Amino acid sequence: MSWNKPLPQPTPISAPFWDGLKAHEVRLQQCEHGHWLFFPRMHCPTCGSRQLTWKTVSGEGTLYTFTVARVPTLPEFSDEMPQLLAVVELQQGVHINTTMVGVQPEDLRVGQRVRPVFDERPGSVTLLRFTPAESAQASVITGDKPAEAQAAPAVADEAPKRQVSCKDIEAMRSLVSEQFSDWSNQIEVTQELINQFAELSGDNYWIHTDPVKARAESPFGTTIAHGMLVQSLVNRLKMPMDFEVTGFNNIVNYGSDRLRFATPVPAGCRIHARYRIKSVEQVKSGVQVIMEINIHGVGQDRPSVINDLVMLYM
Repeated sequence: MSWNKPLPQPTPISAPFWDGLKAHEVRLQQCEHGHWLFFPRMHCPTCGSRQLTWKTVSGEGTLYTFTVARVPTLPEFSDEMPQLLAVVELQQGVHINTTMVGVQPEDLRVGQRVRPVFDERPGSVTLLRFTPAESAQASVITGDKPAEAQAAPAVADEAPKRQVSCKDIEAMRSLVSEQFSDWSNQIEVTQELINQFAELSGDNYWIHTDPVKARAESPFGTTIAHGMLVQSLVNRLKMPMDFEVTGFNNIVNYGSDRLRFATPVPAGCRIHARYRIKSVEQVKSGVQVIMEINIHGVGQDRPSVINDLVMLYM
């Protein structure tokens, strides 16, 4: 799993804390008079002592306060929405800024018991997150899986799909709906995938392919995927359909009535899609169906791609 999000930079003073997280331990400083410290520093802010030692603690504590961020704090976090930003008070009395995992926003409450979760996904460092003490969340998030299982919605292939004949115009029109389907599976739009598309298409503009320059100069703070790349990935997004059109000899893809790239997809984010049948019309050569497909960054209310796909059943 690639990691495109900002990471801490350990210093000589803070290195023991980060080394502890790699060993799946929470380490805090304590001065000679028994005061606990966090964040790491060279003297005790309570008594001024410079006689500090590092000690391993349980990492357990209580949720001091939290907020549910529904707008990404940075574009790179658009695949983690909503972000559960929190301050945890450890048993030693120190406060740590963190994020909560393994819990739904509505289940958070100030004062609840929490325990540490060691997030190894960045690779170069291990991050400290927290989860409710009673949560089923694993204590270690390894680099080969996300913090919370993102299984694709089950496609009901056990149950037979509703058969709709394209020759029955009223049955076809019954598919029209204002409601979108369930979500498809998720795929990650990696920087490598963006680079491959840039080479294939010839569009290697720096906003797509130069992470260093994009972080410094792009309004998005990171590289973003080409809109056409995101649109082309729809074939890898298996949207659940509970019906099957029958009775045709051929399907013609007429293109799109509308194609919009509404919001950017930052490199490293996951996307998924859903659809609805927007209209069904009898035409001279067959039945024309417009399917509105919306591709979203995971956790984003606003779609990244809106495509009114026109299909002709003949």
